[in-house]
Amino acid sequence: MSGSLIGRLAGIRRRSPWIRRAGVLSGALMLSVGGLTAVPAAADDGPIVTTRYGKVQGKAGEAANSYLGIPYAAPPVGERRWRPPSPPARWSGVRDATEPGNPCMQHPSDTPWGDLTGPGTPSEDCLYLNVYTPARRSLRKRPVMVWIHGGGFTVGSGAFYGGGTLAAKGDVVVVTLNYRLGAFGYFAHPDLTKESPHGTSGNYGLLDQQAALRWVRQNIAAFGGDPGNVTIFGESAGGGSVCHNLISPLSTGLFHRAIAQSGCGFPLPARADQERSGAAWAESLGCADVACLRGKSAEEVLNASTAPNVRWVPNVDGKVLPRQVTEALDRGLFHRVPVLQGTTADEGRLTVASTYDLAGRQLTAEGYPVAVRAVYGDRTDEILARYPLSDYGTPAEALGAVFTDSQFSCSQSQTARLAAKHTRSYQYEFADRNAMDYLNLPISFPIGAPHGSEIRYVFGDVSGTPAQKALSDRMLKYWTNFARTGVPYALGAPRWERFPKVQILAPDAIAPSTTFPQDHKCDLWLGSAS
Repeated sequence: MSGSLIGRLAGIRRRSPWIRRAGVLSGALMLSVGGLTAVPAAADDGPIVTTRYGKVQGKAGEAANSYLGIPYAAPPVGERRWRPPSPPARWSGVRDATEPGNPCMQHPSDTPWGDLTGPGTPSEDCLYLNVYTPARRSLRKRPVMVWIHGGGFTVGSGAFYGGGTLAAKGDVVVVTLNYRLGAFGYFAHPDLTKESPHGTSGNYGLLDQQAALRWVRQNIAAFGGDPGNVTIFGESAGGGSVCHNLISPLSTGLFHRAIAQSGCGFPLPARADQERSGAAWAESLGCADVACLRGKSAEEVLNASTAPNVRWVPNVDGKVLPRQVTEALDRGLFHRVPVLQGTTADEGRLTVASTYDLAGRQLTAEGYPVAVRAVYGDRTDEILARYPLSDYGTPAEALGAVFTDSQFSCSQSQTARLAAKHTRSYQYEFADRNAMDYLNLPISFPIGAPHGSEIRYVFGDVSGTPAQKALSDRMLKYWTNFARTGVPYALGAPRWERFPKVQILAPDAIAPSTTFPQDHKCDLWLGSAS
């Protein structure tokens, strides 16, 4: 859910810690010795893998092995703050890889699933990744799936998501990663643009992701992965990041398939606009130049980054991101790999729950048009005519439908359609309306299948009804076989047709749909482009 939407709603209710999710949704201390890095000795047991930077010793599991907290870039601290990532230092000995590295700088995020920060203490020294491999040996190199976490570009970590079950059940190598967030990852400033050899600034988080993908290309074969068959996948801001990499010239050759979950074509600001807002933000800290800002502590930068008038997102800079995602897809100016993308059936209900019930209040019939007007202004009457309360069980469900269609469903339908002009394009809608029942959230309306509810189905971590477990198994196979071949299929599951058909993923009810744009009133949100 876009931060701007949440900001406009903020004026009609008091703020709750749950909003952080809706609005966004320990590494070893190393000492340099003779060009190498000394690290604490690893335990005596556990599998050892040799990377180009040194050996790592992970943890053996019954079904999957894990290698955690592997540095893919040098710590972006001091003079490296707000610069592109540099390669990590080599180390001597065997590095312990049984604990994840620090998450990147962020405030705690209170969400239905827990704190998205994950394990460890937030730090600027955070550019680590985690590798999960099936415990069973294979003579063939396995497909690689690189997960890019969501969190509105301001919270989250790779270690929040365990990849062992996905690796074991899908017979793939899974990589999860951290990337710089908030002001640390997306601050643009004229001084930074001047010092950049490419005349850009503000896309450091995206550059981190690309550095991790280069690490994968160079090292993943040692873990049994195929560097020639890499899939990037992510949700929300992670889905947006997948599409940013899809159109970035700097990611050429780094991946071969792409999966964007609940995010792709979010509009981005231009670099010049981000520079202006960045310069104003710097002045609010009493800094006229970047040197002053680099002298600030990480905590000072983090605390100042919550200013309401600053938006920490990637920008169209002409180099890392040459143009908007939708324009690039329309013109075919992207890496023409197979693309799978989709949304959940009730994306927007998480925002409504966070804004109202989880903040201690309920949305009333009288409050419904007020909430719509707070976000959509002059379009309110037109929207209310298409989303009358009489069509929904509660005002919360009506507002959730407005948010779902306007913020997610129709824009994802558009990017699937544009991609289909140039490559194999597949679209889905996750529709398990009981996906969140296990959390027993204190809300007054059915939350359905909201934003983020499909993730655990993909990762294979579902402990629900037999039908839900079966849906998770099929989704895991669809995803991993797409990574393997570029075609989403699962033995014994319904065939998944290309766009314009949309695969509806529901318990005991997987089937194609041809009415997705009509079901989500995309003519209202996209006009003739729907």
